[in-house]
Amino acid sequence: EVQLVESGGGLVQPGRSLRLSCAASGFTFSASAMSWVRQAPGKGLEWVSSINNAGSYTTYVDSVKGRFTISRDNAKNTLHLQMNSLKPEDTAVYYCAKKESPYYSDYVGKTEYDYWGQGTQVTVSS
Repeated sequence: EVQLVESGGGLVQPGRSLRLSCAASGFTFSASAMSWVRQAPGKGLEWVSSINNAGSYTTYVDSVKGRFTISRDNAKNTLHLQMNSLKPEDTAVYYCAKKESPYYSDYVGKTEYDYWGQGTQVTVSS
């Protein structure tokens, strides 16, 4: 059974940083691309970033480029999202997500996934 468990969210002031983690189990983590997707209050899902299985390719939505970094530790089956220079508009529930497909090209820009974590709340406010 695929399980994705996010952690690391919280309340932070604008300009500060947070690091999200996603612990994965139930599949061969090192063989699959992964994504982060977020949902702001009252809005739909927004794709944030994807990473290929080896961690050698990454892509970001324009609004987070230069501020967020996606990474993975395949030895620990863990996905990360380092978020710097946070803005109030980054306030959302953040999900890690996986498709049945392991291919990176199937993840980039997508909001439809087969497996989701429970989400972690990030609130950016002074």
